[in-house]
Amino acid sequence: MKGLKESKADLLLHPVRMRIVQSLINGKGLTVQQMQQRLTDIPQASFYRHLKKLVEGDVIHVLDERPVRGTVEKVYAIQKESVNLGPDELKNVTKEEHMAMFMKYIVTVLNDFERYIYQEDADFVKDMAGYRQATFYATDEEYVEFLQTIGKSVRTLIENDPGDNRKKRTFSTIVTTDHSPSS
Repeated sequence: MKGLKESKADLLLHPVRMRIVQSLINGKGLTVQQMQQRLTDIPQASFYRHLKKLVEGDVIHVLDERPVRGTVEKVYAIQKESVNLGPDELKNVTKEEHMAMFMKYIVTVLNDFERYIYQEDADFVKDMAGYRQATFYATDEEYVEFLQTIGKSVRTLIENDPGDNRKKRTFSTIVTTDHSPSS
């Protein structure tokens, strides 16, 4: 596989790389040290290897460089247009490729859940943690309005910085549609 360029989906759906991207999702630039403070369980060598792949894949770019104690400290940010798979990228994806991408996504969700559940002080009630599924009926217009409402709320929260009694929370979504006649 060496020499082959990874697809954007492969770059984004790796569990470690997804967490690095998520640390930058609020649109603010972070240094390596700031990212590592948010991702303390990722070994440094692994972190640098995956950061390099994200930079080479144009998912993350160097926003700024500043001199610090005789070296250059880089500030990284997301290439906004690179973090989502758009209609052009999705229209030619086969069912098998979708299943492979979905499995990578599920592994990331499982890893996040495992990190949470095995913390010494994990408490579903106190932490307001959980997993839920809701089935509903909506027209395309109603569904678009629903997505826009959620998107607006999530964007507001994503802009929060750590601190001020804020807890890091992860919100994962999976959406499917039933095309059977009885639905």
